[in-house]
Amino acid sequence: MKKLLLIGFMLFQYMSFAQEHAWVYLTDKENVATSIANPISILTQNAIERKATHSIPIDERDVPVNENYISQLKVQTGITVMAKSKWFNAVYVIGLETDNISVLADLDFVASIDFADKSLNSESRVALSNNKFEIEESLIDFEYGSALNQVEMIGVDHLHVSDYTGEGIVIAVLDAGFPNVNTMDAFQRLRDNDDLLGGYDFVDRNDDVFEFTGNEHGTRVLSDMAGFIQDEFVGTAPDASYYLFRTEDSAGEMPVEESYWVEAAERADSLGVHIINSSLGYRVFENENYSYTPSDMDGNTAFITKGANIANEKGILVVNSAGNSGGNEWQIVGAPADASGVFSIGAVDFEGNYAPFSSQGNASQPTQKPDVVARGAAAAVVNSSNVIINNSGTSFSSPIMAGAIASLWQALPDATNEEIKQFVRMSASQFNTPDFFLGFGIPNFELALEIGLSLAEEEFVRFKVFPNPVSNILNIQIPTSAEPTNLKIYNVLGKLVLEKNIIQSETKLDLSLMASGVYMMSFESNKGSKTFKLIKS
Repeated sequence: MKKLLLIGFMLFQYMSFAQEHAWVYLTDKENVATSIANPISILTQNAIERKATHSIPIDERDVPVNENYISQLKVQTGITVMAKSKWFNAVYVIGLETDNISVLADLDFVASIDFADKSLNSESRVALSNNKFEIEESLIDFEYGSALNQVEMIGVDHLHVSDYTGEGIVIAVLDAGFPNVNTMDAFQRLRDNDDLLGGYDFVDRNDDVFEFTGNEHGTRVLSDMAGFIQDEFVGTAPDASYYLFRTEDSAGEMPVEESYWVEAAERADSLGVHIINSSLGYRVFENENYSYTPSDMDGNTAFITKGANIANEKGILVVNSAGNSGGNEWQIVGAPADASGVFSIGAVDFEGNYAPFSSQGNASQPTQKPDVVARGAAAAVVNSSNVIINNSGTSFSSPIMAGAIASLWQALPDATNEEIKQFVRMSASQFNTPDFFLGFGIPNFELALEIGLSLAEEEFVRFKVFPNPVSNILNIQIPTSAEPTNLKIYNVLGKLVLEKNIIQSETKLDLSLMASGVYMMSFESNKGSKTFKLIKS
């Protein structure tokens, strides 16, 4: 029997490697103008309202893929359609042979084809060892407040005291599986409050996200946000609402999982989701011809990275684990955490020290990575047996941070996703001296709320800055010329773009060379500080 099983496995492996994978990009969509003019036909009311609140346009990317084109692809010889993406107007297919895919280019509705094996696109890749997410597990004795350290470390307990617990914020969790979430005591509060909104299994194409499919990673990730066991465990956003999407096939590693992820992100956007938590990362695949290299982690190469950036453009705050490659030859942040629009989360231990497994940033990446950190070494989680244990990995620092962000966003409902990210960065322990290990450091969400509230003020008692928005010349008035004041301006990615010591009560700054956009301006003197938003038109 063992011999037969081995032969069967080898045959399956041979067959899977003989197949080819590709994205097929389509030429157009149907009824685009009509759909945009009548957005309720393609989006939920929640999604429409969220976009309107933050001035996010509804565009052609929100229109679904032409189902007639998909039907025609399904009947092509040797072709299996696995996933689709409205944002990219693309379909992910598997062909029995390379030629089965290549001939699709002859179809008049096919714009281009991108093989997962880049050598078929005249480009080769070199594979490294596969490690998507890693868990180091050790059972611990029950004790009250097992999540206390990871909550207090980032100051989200101060938000909870003020009744900011994520209420009204919708989070989509994209992960590998969520067994027992529908029955576990740790999620009873979630179910009783009707905050478990549903979900979908994009791998098996069904609604049963609670079935055990070989992995309970998603259940544990969810617990760090939504878990609640009286006097024993509290997640960082126990009163937020959640959609659960299975996009990761733990039975293997194929690039189609990137497409499942993008499909889920598109579904989240159409449902009006505020935050995506993704404790997943993609670097290498079972078929090494499909794998990425560290140089591909440039914020614009991986399909999932490009999809995550679109999600950010759509107003969703995408929180993603940085990865667990800090101690191996790969080392750097993977996809989609390399995206400039993604809030990438590294890991520290219970004392706030860098966790050696946490993936690091790199100068070749377009923005500071990681963005910030939270506890990921021996973090408290609840497993599918409703037992509180310790797990290690950025898989858990990410949801700890995502839940805290939900609680902050509840307190600052008019803020955009970019503003919320900046408030968190500015509150972090090494905001002025970021590095590739901790990014901007460990956030303080009590301070982040203070920064956000300060920026929301319409009038400033001590400082006058005008005009705002500014085109070229910015006028600054401070109360007295006797007190030197340090001025710093940061862009939305946390990069310092201007610093100046002001020694006069009235100063004019020429900002004509600054790019248009939203900035954070900070004044500091020995008598206090002031921070607020500056818009450069």
